[in-house]
Amino acid sequence: MTKQSQESWRITNVRIVADEEIISGSLVVAEGKIAGVYPEGSDVPAAYGELPVVDGEGGWLLPGFIDVHVHGGNGAEFMEASREAFDRITAFHAANGTTCMLATTVTAPHDETEAVIREVAAYRAGDMPYAALHGVHLEGPFISERWPGAQNPAYIVDPQPAWLEDWMARWPDTIRLLTLAPERRGAGDLIAMLAERGVIVACGHTDSGYDDIIAAVDRGLSHAVHTFNAMTPLHHRKPGTVGAVLTDPRICAEVIADGHHVHPAAIRLLVAAKPADKLLLITDAMAAAGLPDGEYKLGELPVVVKDGAARLKDGDTLAGSTLTMIGALRFMVEQVGVSVQDASRMASGNPAKQLGIADRTGRIAPGLQADLVWTDERFAVRQTWVRGRTVARA
Repeated sequence: MTKQSQESWRITNVRIVADEEIISGSLVVAEGKIAGVYPEGSDVPAAYGELPVVDGEGGWLLPGFIDVHVHGGNGAEFMEASREAFDRITAFHAANGTTCMLATTVTAPHDETEAVIREVAAYRAGDMPYAALHGVHLEGPFISERWPGAQNPAYIVDPQPAWLEDWMARWPDTIRLLTLAPERRGAGDLIAMLAERGVIVACGHTDSGYDDIIAAVDRGLSHAVHTFNAMTPLHHRKPGTVGAVLTDPRICAEVIADGHHVHPAAIRLLVAAKPADKLLLITDAMAAAGLPDGEYKLGELPVVVKDGAARLKDGDTLAGSTLTMIGALRFMVEQVGVSVQDASRMASGNPAKQLGIADRTGRIAPGLQADLVWTDERFAVRQTWVRGRTVARA
């Protein structure tokens, strides 16, 4: 990332979403970091006067998006376990404002999952030219046969601590998040072990009841994938997984804000229920993201995309999405009715906190990495920077 850290420039005439406020003015990047934010009418230090200037044209400057749950895009998926696939995926999502992501697997055989972990570790050791891979999100295979969603039931197994111990020993700091069904045999012990080792543990594709989830949280579970989808629903006498996610402030909740997975009213309920720093926007994007309607695959499973919605060939089961992070932010603002600042926090600041990287990215503040996305007034991406370096331009 050396080249990225050497970039210096400034952007003017832009609305900057900085922490809790929107500042109209300019921002300076020096050596890949945010050097200063200057409200309209204030003087930019003379030392920055000769830097290249980007005219923000009255648009938005947002912290780069951090997607902790994404399977692919632009015709590629992370299960391909190749640099070419990783480049295609990270380039596509960078063009839609993502600056950091977790390579998310599907439920698959041991060796295929291991290949993704190995290749992500190798990719991270080199120069990542587009959105940065922060590590791997293992979605499965320790999930419920009753709630597989678009995961292949042929490869679902009980938790295998020996697999995780082996992978973490060979590729340290690569597995960042693991999704499982807490009701499975041995899940409690695995949750405790992973939490102790700094891995985020999530509930998802689960038949757990309310009490199961609370017990899992007591052992270290702290995350819920694609809330409302592939989990026991809320009922007034059986609160289920959804009830636990809504009411336990220790759980960070993901949501797919695409208009297909969750009704806007249910997202409003989630927004009202969760603490401000405990809701994350994700894409759950699969290989078809960015491509026309047609037939694709998610792992080994055939998927049909029609009107932008990805479903298994049964026509009913949603199979990931074709969503982008800028699309999720736009949906939250225009359809759910949250503020730009709150939507930005859900897309950037909150995932950075959950991943433990908020000291260097996820916000616009002096000293942090210049991981930024500039959009027009209607949230169409114009340019994306990672550590100050342009990685995508409209």
